[in-house]
Amino acid sequence: MDEDQESVVMPQKNGQKFLCFFPKVEKAKSGMPVIQQNTSSMIVETEKRVKLKTPDELLEVLKDRCFIRQEGWWSYEFCYQKKLRQLHLEDDKLVQEFVLGEYDEEAIAAYNQNRSDISTLKDPRSKDASQRYHAHQYTNGTICDLTNMPRETEVRFVCSEPRAMISSITELSTCKYALTVQCPTLCKHQLFQEERPVSHIINCNALPKDYKETREGEE
Repeated sequence: MDEDQESVVMPQKNGQKFLCFFPKVEKAKSGMPVIQQNTSSMIVETEKRVKLKTPDELLEVLKDRCFIRQEGWWSYEFCYQKKLRQLHLEDDKLVQEFVLGEYDEEAIAAYNQNRSDISTLKDPRSKDASQRYHAHQYTNGTICDLTNMPRETEVRFVCSEPRAMISSITELSTCKYALTVQCPTLCKHQLFQEERPVSHIINCNALPKDYKETREGEE
Protein backbone atom coordinates (compact mmCIF):
# COMPACT_ATOMS: atom_id res chain seq x y z
CA MET A 1 0.00 0.00 0.00
CA ASP A 2 1.28 3.49 -0.89
CA GLU A 3 2.18 5.91 1.92
CA ASP A 4 -0.45 8.36 0.68
CA GLN A 5 -3.24 5.80 1.06
CA GLU A 6 -5.18 4.34 3.97
CA SER A 7 -7.15 1.11 4.09
CA VAL A 8 -10.29 -0.06 5.87
CA VAL A 9 -12.33 -3.26 5.81
CA MET A 10 -15.92 -2.68 4.65
CA PRO A 11 -18.52 -5.44 5.21
CA GLN A 12 -21.66 -5.96 3.11
CA LYS A 13 -25.04 -7.15 4.44
CA ASN A 14 -24.44 -10.64 3.06
CA GLY A 15 -21.24 -10.96 5.08
CA GLN A 16 -18.84 -10.42 2.20
CA LYS A 17 -15.93 -8.18 3.22
CA PHE A 18 -13.90 -5.80 1.08
CA LEU A 19 -10.54 -4.16 1.72
CA CYS A 20 -10.88 -0.56 0.50
CA PHE A 21 -8.11 1.94 -0.18
CA PHE A 22 -8.62 5.70 -0.18
CA PRO A 23 -6.23 8.69 -0.34
CA LYS A 24 -5.09 10.42 2.82
CA VAL A 25 -6.49 13.94 3.17
CA GLU A 26 -4.48 16.27 5.36
CA LYS A 27 -6.17 19.01 7.34
CA ALA A 28 -4.79 22.49 7.73
CA LYS A 29 -5.01 24.46 10.98
CA SER A 30 -8.31 25.88 9.72
CA GLY A 31 -9.71 22.35 9.62
CA MET A 32 -10.17 22.44 5.83
CA PRO A 33 -8.77 19.58 3.71
CA VAL A 34 -5.45 20.21 2.00
CA ILE A 35 -5.07 18.50 -1.35
CA GLN A 36 -1.54 17.29 -1.99
CA GLN A 37 -0.08 18.71 -5.20
CA ASN A 38 3.25 18.21 -6.90
CA THR A 39 5.51 21.20 -7.48
CA SER A 40 4.72 21.60 -11.19
CA SER A 41 0.94 21.72 -10.66
CA MET A 42 1.36 24.28 -7.87
CA ILE A 43 3.44 26.49 -10.19
CA VAL A 44 0.81 26.27 -12.93
CA GLU A 45 -1.93 27.14 -10.44
CA THR A 46 0.06 30.16 -9.21
CA GLU A 47 0.53 31.40 -12.76
CA LYS A 48 -3.19 31.11 -13.41
CA ARG A 49 -3.98 33.25 -10.39
CA VAL A 50 -1.48 35.93 -11.39
CA LYS A 51 -3.06 36.25 -14.85
CA LEU A 52 -6.61 36.54 -13.54
CA LYS A 53 -8.40 39.78 -14.23
CA THR A 54 -9.96 41.63 -11.32
CA PRO A 55 -13.76 41.56 -10.96
CA ASP A 56 -14.00 45.19 -12.11
CA GLU A 57 -11.97 44.37 -15.23
CA LEU A 58 -14.29 41.46 -15.99
CA LEU A 59 -17.30 43.76 -15.53
CA GLU A 60 -16.05 46.26 -18.14
CA VAL A 61 -18.24 44.50 -20.72
CA LEU A 62 -21.22 46.14 -18.98
CA LYS A 63 -20.01 49.69 -19.65
CA ASP A 64 -22.52 51.86 -21.54
CA ARG A 65 -25.19 49.20 -21.03
CA CYS A 66 -28.54 49.52 -19.26
CA PHE A 67 -30.80 46.74 -18.00
CA ILE A 68 -34.51 46.83 -17.20
CA ARG A 69 -36.55 44.57 -14.92
CA GLN A 70 -40.35 44.72 -14.64
CA GLU A 71 -41.93 43.93 -11.27
CA GLY A 72 -45.63 44.65 -11.18
CA TRP A 73 -46.33 48.40 -11.08
CA TRP A 74 -42.64 49.31 -11.19
CA SER A 75 -39.82 48.98 -13.68
CA TYR A 76 -36.20 49.13 -12.59
CA GLU A 77 -33.58 50.56 -14.92
CA PHE A 78 -29.92 49.94 -14.06
CA CYS A 79 -27.18 51.64 -16.07
CA TYR A 80 -23.71 50.32 -15.20
CA GLN A 81 -21.55 52.85 -13.33
CA LYS A 82 -24.26 55.49 -13.78
CA LYS A 83 -27.53 55.16 -11.87
CA LEU A 84 -30.44 52.95 -10.83
CA ARG A 85 -33.98 54.22 -11.35
CA GLN A 86 -37.41 53.00 -10.21
CA LEU A 87 -39.96 53.92 -12.87
CA HIS A 88 -43.65 53.70 -13.62
CA LEU A 89 -44.61 53.98 -17.28
CA GLU A 90 -48.05 54.31 -18.87
CA ASP A 91 -48.30 54.08 -22.65
CA ASP A 92 -44.50 54.41 -22.77
CA LYS A 93 -44.73 57.72 -20.91
CA LEU A 94 -42.87 58.30 -17.64
CA VAL A 95 -45.42 58.86 -14.88
CA GLN A 96 -43.31 58.41 -11.74
CA GLU A 97 -39.59 58.15 -11.07
CA PHE A 98 -37.30 57.57 -8.08
CA VAL A 99 -33.52 57.44 -8.33
CA LEU A 100 -32.36 54.58 -6.09
CA GLY A 101 -28.72 55.63 -6.28
CA GLU A 102 -25.91 56.95 -8.44
CA TYR A 103 -22.53 55.29 -8.91
CA ASP A 104 -20.23 56.35 -6.05
CA GLU A 105 -16.51 55.54 -6.39
CA GLU A 106 -15.66 56.98 -2.97
CA ALA A 107 -18.29 54.85 -1.25
CA ILE A 108 -16.97 51.77 -3.05
CA ALA A 109 -13.40 52.55 -1.97
CA ALA A 110 -14.53 52.99 1.65
CA TYR A 111 -16.55 49.77 1.45
CA ASN A 112 -13.54 47.79 0.19
CA GLN A 113 -10.98 49.45 2.47
CA ASN A 114 -10.85 46.57 4.95
CA ARG A 115 -11.36 43.83 2.38
CA SER A 116 -9.05 42.03 -0.03
CA ASP A 117 -8.41 43.32 -3.53
CA ILE A 118 -10.75 40.64 -4.84
CA SER A 119 -13.54 41.76 -2.50
CA THR A 120 -15.81 38.74 -2.66
CA LEU A 121 -18.55 38.15 -0.16
CA LYS A 122 -21.04 35.43 0.52
CA ASP A 123 -24.58 36.68 0.22
CA PRO A 124 -26.47 35.71 3.40
CA ARG A 125 -29.78 36.17 1.57
CA SER A 126 -28.94 33.95 -1.38
CA LYS A 127 -30.71 30.61 -1.76
CA ASP A 128 -27.33 29.22 -2.82
CA ALA A 129 -25.02 29.69 0.18
CA SER A 130 -21.91 29.21 -1.95
CA GLN A 131 -22.76 32.10 -4.29
CA ARG A 132 -20.34 35.02 -4.10
CA TYR A 133 -20.82 38.55 -5.32
CA HIS A 134 -18.81 41.67 -6.07
CA ALA A 135 -20.44 44.85 -4.77
CA HIS A 136 -20.69 48.42 -6.02
CA GLN A 137 -22.29 51.23 -4.02
CA TYR A 138 -24.89 53.57 -5.51
CA THR A 139 -25.75 56.52 -3.26
CA ASN A 140 -27.36 59.97 -3.27
CA GLY A 141 -30.68 58.88 -4.74
CA THR A 142 -34.07 60.57 -4.39
CA ILE A 143 -34.79 61.71 -0.82
CA CYS A 144 -36.87 59.13 1.05
CA ASP A 145 -40.04 60.56 2.68
CA LEU A 146 -39.81 58.12 5.59
CA THR A 147 -36.17 58.71 6.53
CA ASN A 148 -35.44 62.13 5.01
CA MET A 149 -32.25 60.52 3.67
CA PRO A 150 -31.20 59.84 0.07
CA ARG A 151 -32.07 56.41 -1.25
CA GLU A 152 -29.09 54.06 -1.78
CA THR A 153 -28.44 50.66 -3.31
CA GLU A 154 -25.78 47.98 -3.13
CA VAL A 155 -25.42 46.44 -6.59
CA ARG A 156 -24.24 42.84 -6.36
CA PHE A 157 -22.66 41.19 -9.38
CA VAL A 158 -22.73 37.39 -9.45
CA CYS A 159 -21.34 34.73 -11.75
CA SER A 160 -24.26 33.36 -13.75
CA GLU A 161 -24.92 32.14 -17.27
CA PRO A 162 -26.05 32.64 -19.98
CA ARG A 163 -26.43 36.44 -20.21
CA ALA A 164 -26.13 39.65 -18.20
CA MET A 165 -29.41 40.65 -16.57
CA ILE A 166 -31.04 41.92 -13.38
CA SER A 167 -32.09 38.86 -11.41
CA SER A 168 -33.65 40.50 -8.33
CA ILE A 169 -34.13 43.66 -6.32
CA THR A 170 -34.80 43.69 -2.58
CA GLU A 171 -35.47 46.47 -0.09
CA LEU A 172 -33.14 45.56 2.78
CA SER A 173 -34.42 48.34 5.02
CA THR A 174 -36.42 51.52 4.44
CA CYS A 175 -35.17 53.06 1.16
CA LYS A 176 -32.02 50.92 1.15
CA TYR A 177 -31.89 48.31 -1.60
CA ALA A 178 -29.88 45.40 -2.96
CA LEU A 179 -29.86 44.81 -6.72
CA THR A 180 -28.43 41.52 -7.99
CA VAL A 181 -27.00 41.47 -11.51
CA GLN A 182 -25.99 38.27 -13.24
CA CYS A 183 -22.80 38.56 -15.29
CA PRO A 184 -21.32 35.59 -17.22
CA THR A 185 -17.85 37.15 -17.48
CA LEU A 186 -17.42 36.90 -13.69
CA CYS A 187 -17.50 33.12 -14.12
CA LYS A 188 -14.00 33.39 -15.62
CA HIS A 189 -12.76 34.19 -12.11
CA GLN A 190 -12.49 31.02 -10.03
CA LEU A 191 -13.35 32.80 -6.78
CA PHE A 192 -16.82 33.53 -8.13
CA GLN A 193 -17.56 29.96 -9.10
CA GLU A 194 -19.61 27.72 -6.86
CA GLU A 195 -17.71 25.64 -4.35
CA ARG A 196 -17.77 21.98 -5.22
CA PRO A 197 -16.92 19.17 -2.79
CA VAL A 198 -13.67 17.35 -3.47
CA SER A 199 -14.25 13.77 -4.60
CA HIS A 200 -11.85 10.85 -4.31
CA ILE A 201 -11.80 7.43 -5.95
CA ILE A 202 -11.96 4.52 -3.50
CA ASN A 203 -10.76 1.12 -4.73
CA CYS A 204 -12.05 -2.02 -3.02
CA ASN A 205 -10.96 -5.66 -3.32
CA ALA A 206 -13.04 -8.62 -2.19
CA LEU A 207 -11.56 -10.55 0.74
CA PRO A 208 -11.72 -14.34 1.15
CA LYS A 209 -14.55 -15.67 3.33
CA ASP A 210 -12.09 -16.98 5.94
CA TYR A 211 -10.48 -13.52 6.32
CA LYS A 212 -11.86 -13.03 9.85
CA GLU A 213 -10.76 -16.47 11.08
CA THR A 214 -7.29 -15.96 9.64
CA ARG A 215 -6.84 -12.67 11.44
CA GLU A 216 -8.10 -14.15 14.74
CA GLY A 217 -5.68 -17.07 14.39
CA GLU A 218 -2.79 -14.63 13.94
CA GLU A 219 -3.75 -12.84 17.17
